[in-house]
Amino acid sequence: MIRLILVSVFLILFLVLSIPIMGVEWILRKYKPLAADLSSLRIVQWAFKVILFLAGTDITIIGEDRVPKDQAVLYVPNHQSYFDIVITYSRCPNLTGYISKDSMEKVPLLSVWMKRLHCLFLNRSDMKEGLKMILTGIEKLKNGISICIFPEGTRNPHPDDGMMPFKEGSLKMAEKSKCPIIPVAISNTHNIWESHMPFIRKCHVIVEYGEPIYLKELDKDQQKFSGAYTQSVIQKMLEKHKEML
Repeated sequence: MIRLILVSVFLILFLVLSIPIMGVEWILRKYKPLAADLSSLRIVQWAFKVILFLAGTDITIIGEDRVPKDQAVLYVPNHQSYFDIVITYSRCPNLTGYISKDSMEKVPLLSVWMKRLHCLFLNRSDMKEGLKMILTGIEKLKNGISICIFPEGTRNPHPDDGMMPFKEGSLKMAEKSKCPIIPVAISNTHNIWESHMPFIRKCHVIVEYGEPIYLKELDKDQQKFSGAYTQSVIQKMLEKHKEML
């Protein structure tokens, strides 16, 4: 329980004490928007690293050098836990927005940080709004801002039984922007919190970045079912992780 208390207290203090920082960055953004964006990125990455330290999470990173540093990419991870976001975002080399459910837009202070970090909010019940979100994501990718999307659509409540099917439309942003897809395999994050709520427990997590996938280089069937193809790449990495945990 002590880890949950420490993480909760730190998160609340960060959100409250960061209000003056938001004000400073609001002013900075008027004159140097890129500098303000990078400042927001590094501040939140620092906060996430503190959370991981307090949670006692031991992380093994594989293949991080496979992520291109000179262009925007579409990160495509499997999804087991809220900590997937904390871990992967803390390692993003450049500006990256995450696709989140629209209910997160109503969370005070947190939603302000998310918007400043180029996160996009998806309304699953409104196809028109969903299309608008995809077009915004494509524009961000073309402007050099990476995007991370969880194609399973939600956190997998039973990760030991395998991934849920990837939604094929989730990779449209890579197809239209012609950016590379980075498959990301995440193992054991559900054992930090979700598997034994409300306790946060120390555990070993593996995050592996696969080789970039360029859709135009795939054959026609793989392009048509790019979600299933990407999922198969991630599944192979997850199988390898079982021997490492």
